[in-house]
Amino acid sequence: MLFDMDGTLVDSEKLWDVALYELAAEYGGTLSEEARLAMVGTSMPDSMEILHADLAQPWRDPAASAAWIDDRIVELFRTGLRWRPGASDLLRAVRAAGLPTALVTSSGRRLVEIALDTLGRDSFDVVVCGDEVEAPKPHPEPYLTAARLLGVPIGRCVAIEDSPTGVASALAAGAVVLAVPAEVPVEAVGGVHLRTTLDGVDLAVLAALLRPPSVPPAG
Repeated sequence: MLFDMDGTLVDSEKLWDVALYELAAEYGGTLSEEARLAMVGTSMPDSMEILHADLAQPWRDPAASAAWIDDRIVELFRTGLRWRPGASDLLRAVRAAGLPTALVTSSGRRLVEIALDTLGRDSFDVVVCGDEVEAPKPHPEPYLTAARLLGVPIGRCVAIEDSPTGVASALAAGAVVLAVPAEVPVEAVGGVHLRTTLDGVDLAVLAALLRPPSVPPAG
């Protein structure tokens, strides 16, 4: 099992909203809704480039902006992190069944360590953070890395995601994808199974996703 974090397991995108809108105001501007939605699921450097372009301030240092966001979101994660519907129950069921499980997130290790206080440090066999891979989502590297570290063929892994960027990463890696959109719609393309919530998703549902489609008898 391969779980995304922000917007999938925890309702953290609203906390990112707070930090990003505050930084835009700090820079004397207002972040547009279009730009904010374009950031969902992307790496921190890409998000900062989007923010700077949206504010017509492309000269700003992405590293400095990222550091500001990182400090602010750490404060917010410590006090306001909440589970997405059904996520806690599903994660507990997966762990109780002994399934190899990874957290695959675009967030950096500093934030993930705080989130693990909510998610549970024993909830995952492997944690792959956005600042620990050479190519973050939507590149397939994060999911390929997680499957390799788990010792499970990627084609036998279910990746649970909420954003188009994350879905693209998991699909490119070759995982079976269960998409539960949170802030941004996800297109119903081949290989993507859509649900409105993780409520009601259990081990039987996950197992069914991995079964090959039945072939009707000839003739």
